[in-house]
Amino acid sequence: MKFDIQPVLENEKTGLYPLQEEDLDALYAVASDPKIWEQHPNNERWKKEVFQAFFDEAIQSKGAFKIVDKTTGSIIGSTRFYGYDEQENCICIGYTFYATKYWGTGTNRGVKKMMLDYAFQFVSKVYFHIGAFNIRSQIAVSRLGAEKVGEQMIAYPGQVPKPNFLYVIDKNSVILAS
Repeated sequence: MKFDIQPVLENEKTGLYPLQEEDLDALYAVASDPKIWEQHPNNERWKKEVFQAFFDEAIQSKGAFKIVDKTTGSIIGSTRFYGYDEQENCICIGYTFYATKYWGTGTNRGVKKMMLDYAFQFVSKVYFHIGAFNIRSQIAVSRLGAEKVGEQMIAYPGQVPKPNFLYVIDKNSVILAS
């Protein structure tokens, strides 16, 4: 089986579908909330021109998803697979954001469980890059069972490098008990 980093993944509540050019307006309607980005290293992503660069990069990555609430059919956020390294047997999950009304609802846990279950069919480790000041996301990945293993400076398009923490979940770890 070939490792497709942009499959369709679904659970009972949410669907992850390949991000398409025509999703820009609906996804920006979610991303235009400054609260989503307040702890993110690129905290101006709520601005249209900044988001446009993020969106273009997401489309070009061929690993980005729109996250859809299956009860409403609405786009509620985005995430992606990136950085697949066949030799190191690993991939990254990140660039994830949700509409604030989905925070604390278990949506992130369900989405990450789908992504991890899928990825672990092909790799032994999944990494997450989290902004050093993004406490909300650090807590979220820790709750998934990820462990902080390093620190890196990461350059986001058009910005100077900013500190990020590197987290990992190993395939053999006990994770995400349902």
